[in-house]
Amino acid sequence: MLATGYNGAPSGLEHCHDIGCLREKLKIPSGQRHELCRGLHAEQNAIIQASLYGISVKDSVMYITNQPCIICAKMLINAGIREIVIGDGYPDTMAMDFLKEAGIKLRLFPGGKP
Repeated sequence: MLATGYNGAPSGLEHCHDIGCLREKLKIPSGQRHELCRGLHAEQNAIIQASLYGISVKDSVMYITNQPCIICAKMLINAGIREIVIGDGYPDTMAMDFLKEAGIKLRLFPGGKP
């Protein structure tokens, strides 16, 4: 294992579970308006953690709970991730298109839901 990540607010900032979620208050559907979220996705935090410790993730495999959103997909492409294993799908077809175009292998964890 090179690095781990979690969904959550940046270090030292309050989490939306503690102070409320703006996206929920505005009734924004999942997969939309990511810029209004206090948190970072697990994929983002894993890449950041690796960089903090000088660990290259180039040509690695990332295991994640859900298919990446478009923001994470672009970051994973530029980080050099070669394969992504997901547990479940996510409502972001653009992300899937980008990953396919970049040649990143995407597979479903056994028992997962596309």
